Amino acid sequence: MDRIKPRTLSGFMELLPAPQMQFERMLESLRTTYSLYGFTPLDTPVIESAEILLAKGGGETEKQIYRFTKGDSDLALRFDLTVPLAKYVALNYGHLTFPFRRYQIGKVYRGERAQRGRFREFYQCDIDVIGDGKLDISNEAEIPSIIYNAFRSMGLERFKIRVNNRKILTGFYDMQGLGDQSADIMRTVDKLDKIGPDKVRDLLIESGVSQEAAGEILKFIAITGSNQEVLTALEGYRGRNETFDQGVDELATVVKYLAAFGVPEENFAVDLTIARGLDYYTGTVYETVMLDHPEIGSICSGGRYDNLAGYYIDKPLPGVGISIGLTRLFYVLGEQGYFNEDMVTAPTDVLVLPMTDDLAPAISFATLLRTSGVRAQVYGEQKKFKAKMSYADKLKIPYVVFLGEDEISKGVVKVKDMTTGDQQELSPEEAVALIRASKEKLAQQKPIQEKQP
Repeated sequence: MDRIKPRTLSGFMELLPAPQMQFERMLESLRTTYSLYGFTPLDTPVIESAEILLAKGGGETEKQIYRFTKGDSDLALRFDLTVPLAKYVALNYGHLTFPFRRYQIGKVYRGERAQRGRFREFYQCDIDVIGDGKLDISNEAEIPSIIYNAFRSMGLERFKIRVNNRKILTGFYDMQGLGDQSADIMRTVDKLDKIGPDKVRDLLIESGVSQEAAGEILKFIAITGSNQEVLTALEGYRGRNETFDQGVDELATVVKYLAAFGVPEENFAVDLTIARGLDYYTGTVYETVMLDHPEIGSICSGGRYDNLAGYYIDKPLPGVGISIGLTRLFYVLGEQGYFNEDMVTAPTDVLVLPMTDDLAPAISFATLLRTSGVRAQVYGEQKKFKAKMSYADKLKIPYVVFLGEDEISKGVVKVKDMTTGDQQELSPEEAVALIRASKEKLAQQKPIQEKQP
């Protein structure tokens, strides 16, 4: 028989058990953080009608989408979680309570060229708040506070959330007489970190911006300093454009509320270069970078948009949200040595080893452990004792319980701490209490240990 060579497609991540456990810990941390802020979980189909997914598409989106037919149906795999959310809100508008707060963690698909750290199948972790007609500015300040706590829950510390407001940029370009070109200019300015100010100037001039206006744009986006210093500098432009003034007011409010949300200034900064390339952002915009690895680019981004579901329903549904590309983040963190290998979670809290032919006592004790919230596995394989212990050691299982004839006759179990090597005889109830206390202590430890710069 000719065997097929096993292989995984380029651009698709497949993990061994230990890193998969680490990845699951990151997912768990995010779900816990999102739930703390009152977000409800949502799932949507991976496959949708191509018409639905491409409503806002065209251009690069249409080139990257995985599209196929089944019978007479024109179908596609979702390429992000925002478009499915728009469809979901429009479809279920009459059944939802607004503001609608949802988080979604799921795989998305883009047929772009697979590169180091960039995948064709990857997890996105999104949160969005959708309003019915209106949405208060406080939501735009809450989003970066959630980013802050989500990353902290994963053990990351050296990151910065960069914040800006599209209205400030739109108003500024109107002042320069460049209102019709503002979207194209923002996309060019968004490349500043990648290509530098000189090339940005050249691109602006090539697109029809005068040398004088290009100079004013570069001067404006070069405004830096503390958050308060940047806001003070923006006040010097006030009174010349209503949209600009509104953007400054909104940005000042976000900065004020961020402090109230407990986000330290070392972790967020007003940055006038942040524009986000997508035209549908209309207010606050965010990008998050790792301070020791700026070459990675943004690991979490998003912003405010005024009409999420305009292609599907005739109602104004403003929203604000962010997306974390978790697969890429996980890959980069592992490559940069951020993971503490000792923190890999074992698949079970205790391995129960029956030392007699009758497995019933071991099964009964494992059942007692599970009913007490302790993960337990019975090792029933007929192998030598050394092989059984090697199994527990390789999987980093913290406790092994032996149940032989002596233990069964005395009504006890023998518990071995695999970290210290200590062994003790305990009643079943004492053993459960010991292992459960150890499990709770381990659960408080972080899944990621950040490497010092």
